Amino acid sequence: MDDVKIGEILLPGDEQTQERREKQVRAKFWPAMKKAIRYVPFSRDLIASYYCAIDRQTPMRVRGILLAALAYFILPFDVIPDFLAVAGYTDDAAVIAMALRMIQGHITDQHYEAADAVLADDPDLSAARA
Repeated sequence: MDDVKIGEILLPGDEQTQERREKQVRAKFWPAMKKAIRYVPFSRDLIASYYCAIDRQTPMRVRGILLAALAYFILPFDVIPDFLAVAGYTDDAAVIAMALRMIQGHITDQHYEAADAVLADDPDLSAARA
């Protein structure tokens, strides 16, 4: 994936686009995460990104970038389809990595603490990471 394509994916969108993406992400993030966690080495960052994206204290532009990245993550058919196991998540990793670079510093300790709590409390996620 080239930077131009990733840059297009990560456009924050207007408020209406962000609301639509947030509904999609809230509905599909956890099932997608449970499927992907065995293949995604950046699961803590991904979950912290989710909490940052739904945090109303997060600036709108940052929320928009994260919601775009998370919406891409939950899509089963993207540039490299996720059903291809490890290879299927390489494009998702590239999109998430770029999003994290773009919003550097906005994911707070609280977002990471929430991610750590989920990873510790959810047996499906904990077992898959081991």
